[in-house]
Amino acid sequence: MTSKIQLDAFDVKILQELQIDGGLSNQELAEKIGLSASPCLRRVKILEENGIIEKRVTLLDRKKLGLDITAIIQIGMDRHTPKKFEVFEAQLKTYEEVIECYLITGQDADYTIKVVVPDMEAYQEFLLNHITTIPGVSSVTSSFVMRRVVDTGALPLKYVK
Repeated sequence: MTSKIQLDAFDVKILQELQIDGGLSNQELAEKIGLSASPCLRRVKILEENGIIEKRVTLLDRKKLGLDITAIIQIGMDRHTPKKFEVFEAQLKTYEEVIECYLITGQDADYTIKVVVPDMEAYQEFLLNHITTIPGVSSVTSSFVMRRVVDTGALPLKYVK
């Protein structure tokens, strides 16, 4: 069971600023939140050690890299067993085209995944040579993103107490 860490206003400010720009230097971060560099660094380390800050990533522009197709794929499994799900999930993790995967409920599908590829030809190849070959996959429904309206990894920190 995960215990919840107590965060104060400075911790929340640190998290807000790092969600906006994870590449801030410690000095820049300290200035933005109103702390000196040493206490700011200690707080960041504690947030990292406690797993609140999982990792820092650099977001890339998909279009500028020629990755023009984003597909949302709903996948149904033929049997709902831990082994089937384990095999499916392990295989999905090997495909770099898959940027998100969720085990879901309340739909006809068992999983929803988000895939990024350069074009429809690459999507068809990915679907036919990868997704549909995974043991247990019984149905696949694809939707294609026309425009990203909201696309942020930032969490709503107003709920953090």
